[in-house]
Amino acid sequence: MEQRTEENLSPYRTFTRSAWAAMREDAPMTLTSDEVQRLHSLHDRLDIKEVEDIYLPLSRLLSMYVDATQRLFVAQERFLRTEDAKMPYIIGVAGSVAVGKSTTARVLQALLARWPHVPKVDLVTTDGFLYPNAVLAREGLMEKKGFPESYDLPALLRFLTDVKAGRRPARAPIYSHLIYDVIPNQWVEVDRPDILIVEGLNVLQTGRLPRDGKAIPFVSDFFDFSVYLDAEEDVLKNWYVDRFLTLRGTAFRDPKSYFHRYARLSDKEAVVTASDIWERINLVNLHENILPTRQRADLILKKCQNHTIENVSLRRL
Repeated sequence: MEQRTEENLSPYRTFTRSAWAAMREDAPMTLTSDEVQRLHSLHDRLDIKEVEDIYLPLSRLLSMYVDATQRLFVAQERFLRTEDAKMPYIIGVAGSVAVGKSTTARVLQALLARWPHVPKVDLVTTDGFLYPNAVLAREGLMEKKGFPESYDLPALLRFLTDVKAGRRPARAPIYSHLIYDVIPNQWVEVDRPDILIVEGLNVLQTGRLPRDGKAIPFVSDFFDFSVYLDAEEDVLKNWYVDRFLTLRGTAFRDPKSYFHRYARLSDKEAVVTASDIWERINLVNLHENILPTRQRADLILKKCQNHTIENVSLRRL
């Protein structure tokens, strides 16, 4: 009885993988096996079956949401007697380090861009809005990189405001994972897309609310739909350590890499180092800033140890 009551009170409907897969109905597969393989990130598993069972139903759902939002926008325009530019539909993708946010964002971009009317779908990660390392070092925030205070929030909010307002083009800074820093004077331009996907650790965070009721915008205020990638903590740690071990023998070997000093670590040393970074930084960020935002998402994708999604929770309307 207690379990039934909690389920009835939940703002989500939770589906098993097979139940969610049935929601695909006649949505066509528009990606080839080769394209799917190019979309997944390091150590993240992705195959045609995952796209068919999880992402095609989600693409079908989003097509309905986007269409409904566009019709509501037209109705509001008639009511207000205005002729504003069509606003893009913005999708947020959140979750822990190593959970597979980038893979999900890229798959969604690829699928949504192949809807029959071929919308323009852009993808931006919030990494570009991190303060440069020089600023983080000066402020004593290098150990807090990825925490909310390490981002140039005003710049990110200005970018999202420009996108929503249809200003062209809006520019987002570019981040390099090789040098672990924002690249000076380089930008990606977002020019009035139909759909924009924004991927980042803390995009669903609200922060402290004002007591006087003044308007304080949050990143998620600009989202029309949001996705949270979820997994158990021990699973996330294992994925992070495995990724670190792989990078030790690949990207870290590049002398330009910020983490080049880790390239010569033994297996045992690498596991100890990666575990320490996880416990000291990423796990703290998960507990304090990321996990508390999970219940703010419109959709929660729960992953199991082999990287496949085992259940889907959709917020009730």
